[in-house]
Amino acid sequence: MRRFLKELDKFESYACQALLCLFVTLLFIQVILRVVFNYGIPWSEELSRFAFVWFVFLGASYAARLSAHNRVTFHLKLLPTKVRNGVEFIADLFWIAFNTLMTIKSIEVIESLMEFPFRSPALDWSMAFLYLIFPISFTLTSIRILQVNYLKLVKGVEFKDVDDIEMEQNKI
Repeated sequence: MRRFLKELDKFESYACQALLCLFVTLLFIQVILRVVFNYGIPWSEELSRFAFVWFVFLGASYAARLSAHNRVTFHLKLLPTKVRNGVEFIADLFWIAFNTLMTIKSIEVIESLMEFPFRSPALDWSMAFLYLIFPISFTLTSIRILQVNYLKLVKGVEFKDVDDIEMEQNKI
């Protein structure tokens, strides 16, 4: 399991970096071509949009790994540690339930797109391909939520900042 999580860490990190580089580079080239040469590449805008969507959703999973999603915690900090952890765990169960629902519904949408294909205008790609990020991302996010809760509740790790989380997760 440790090896799987380490490989997942690498995959999410490298995929996010590659997607970020791809869409920033495409947009930069597109701007230069339009401003300097008065010419645009039609497929570059679409590909950069797809890369951005994938980047955002993979990045959400990666943020869950780092326990870096925004939460309203002011009121929780007033509670004892065990009560706070319990309340956060219950909130995470709701989050996992939401992710599960989104995974199921996104698979239904993808199945519909496979049955009744819809293609992107410039690249002529099946939109089911783009929508694959939804079940992937929501499933990965749920895995990451479970991972962080395991570290916090079972291993007793207290995360103060992102560096603490990265160091602790590199140990497992």
